[in-house]
Amino acid sequence: MFKGTAADQGVWFDSLLMDHAVLRLGWSNFATVIPGKLYRSNHPTPGRLARLKARFGLRTLVNLRGKRDCGSDALSRDAAARLGMVHIDMAFESRGAPHRERILRFYDLYRTMAFPALIHCKSGADRAGLAAGLALLFEGGTAADALGQLALRFGHFGRSSTGILDAFFLHYQSVAEGRIGFVEWVRGEYDEDAVREGFWAGGLAKFVNDAVLRRE
Repeated sequence: MFKGTAADQGVWFDSLLMDHAVLRLGWSNFATVIPGKLYRSNHPTPGRLARLKARFGLRTLVNLRGKRDCGSDALSRDAAARLGMVHIDMAFESRGAPHRERILRFYDLYRTMAFPALIHCKSGADRAGLAAGLALLFEGGTAADALGQLALRFGHFGRSSTGILDAFFLHYQSVAEGRIGFVEWVRGEYDEDAVREGFWAGGLAKFVNDAVLRRE
């Protein structure tokens, strides 16, 4: 079990090597979701978070990985505290149909959090794309807008097991969009089993995403 605080060298070792943050030092898929309000990225290093806060006036950091026993988690919590940012844990899955209660919890958080905000997961590809898409739907956007947040340019592979997130938005588009509001649909009609039953992950993309990239 990982133990330590952000002041320990072991925290950086764990973050860089065990949590693969070394791959994120020179690369970020940071992007604007809603100008002046919501942004997305992979798990930010403390330095990158400080730069983003200075540039965009960030007030809230939303951790889509949930509380984790790892160096990256300790570093970002410490950085958010030092920068005077609110840190929120909002765990989502990347390989399962989104759970109704988690979507509604995120909706409640979204309505009350301090903006501008940055949402992040580990790689910034799947859970960040889901949350960004949800936010656009909360704001009155379309399923097509939401699907745009699940794109290859962010590192998302729609034909892998994480493509079930695409299937979720496509399911809403096919059965409810234009007939009922998104949040109302989630509350009263959303069927997680229907999304699972209608989805199949392709072999090669699934292998690359799960075995090679070893995404969460």
